[in-house]
Amino acid sequence: MTTPVSEKIGQLIADNKIMVFMKGTKMMPQCGFSNQVVQILNILGVPYETVDVLADGDIRQGVKEYSNWPTIPQVYIDGEFIGGSDVMTELYQKGELQQMVEVALAS
Repeated sequence: MTTPVSEKIGQLIADNKIMVFMKGTKMMPQCGFSNQVVQILNILGVPYETVDVLADGDIRQGVKEYSNWPTIPQVYIDGEFIGGSDVMTELYQKGELQQMVEVALAS
């Protein structure tokens, strides 16, 4: 079932090559896991957008249902759900995240 919230989430994901649903903003993360994701993306030097789920309870709950993933932050690259801070950290340490963002930004 499509809801206005899921449509909004889908549009944000479609409009941004790298989309992060997080607690806080990229300038001021409000939790350690969100901060970890922001730090990794900043190190890679890639453009990305964020949505502060603390500012919108509908998005906060909706994104969990959208991805079927219970925790925040949630990262989407080129429309694909990647995961949270643990998955991002693992991909970054393996060197796979850099390749993923390069492919996404080139398309």
